[in-house]
Amino acid sequence: MMKIRRIFHKWMMQEDLNFLLTNRIPRITLTRFMGWWSQIRHPWVVKSSMAVWRLFSDLDLSEAKHTQFDSLHACFTRELKPGARVVNPDPALMTSPCDAIVGACGTITQGQVFQAKGFPYQLHTLLGTSERCQHWPAALEGGTYVTLRLTSSMYHRFHAPHDVQLQHVTYISGDTWNVNPVALARVQELFCKNERAVLHMQTQEGLPFLIVPVAAVLVASMRFHAVDVLLNLRYKGPNEMPCDAAYIKGQEMGWFEHGSTILVFVPQGFALADGIASGVRIQMGQALLERLG
Repeated sequence: MMKIRRIFHKWMMQEDLNFLLTNRIPRITLTRFMGWWSQIRHPWVVKSSMAVWRLFSDLDLSEAKHTQFDSLHACFTRELKPGARVVNPDPALMTSPCDAIVGACGTITQGQVFQAKGFPYQLHTLLGTSERCQHWPAALEGGTYVTLRLTSSMYHRFHAPHDVQLQHVTYISGDTWNVNPVALARVQELFCKNERAVLHMQTQEGLPFLIVPVAAVLVASMRFHAVDVLLNLRYKGPNEMPCDAAYIKGQEMGWFEHGSTILVFVPQGFALADGIASGVRIQMGQALLERLG
């Protein structure tokens, strides 16, 4: 199995082929199919699907609360054993909301950030035309952004990075481009094209910031505990969802199905925590951003 996996990974490292197989496909149709397939509760379907998944990924269930699942969806959205993640309690730190590989990160300059080197996008394009989002580019100017990419085999639940209040959710329907590095280096403004949700957040001290989960091919399904609907390609609205949900640092806020990306945007007064740089693997609860002063 390891030999087959190595051959597959070497094959998929060919960028043209990787991009072709993960993007030049009927993305939305396959994503809807995957949503249906993952919900099938049949042992043969689950076992065969997980066998294929293990063959082509580094799926590790040693930290999972349960290792037997009645559907592929249950494995995608699995919980971890108690104590599997330690949340840094330092109030000066914002912790990572998820397990991830750090992507592009840096300073928000003139409303511009990067999805990959040489591939910028504008915050106002990402956040859409909602009146609720119009003030954010100015409020975040000079602040810091971090891109967190979740692979298919990772833990898919996301958590509060601080003691926070979720005040509003803006849902933006869109495409389902792959969000891997190959696609990010080829598709202009990719995050601005894909389905996403803007989480309007505020710390207990009143500091506003944003978390933006972005869906991707075979994913396009997000669940937030504060919103009583499943956000996916079949969701028709409303797009603006007021809410008033308080979370303590590390408390679960929701999950992706399969894997995708979370974008974090904070205003001036923060810097990347020690060791945070593009390509670094990070776990939920580890230091992500540090308050200055």
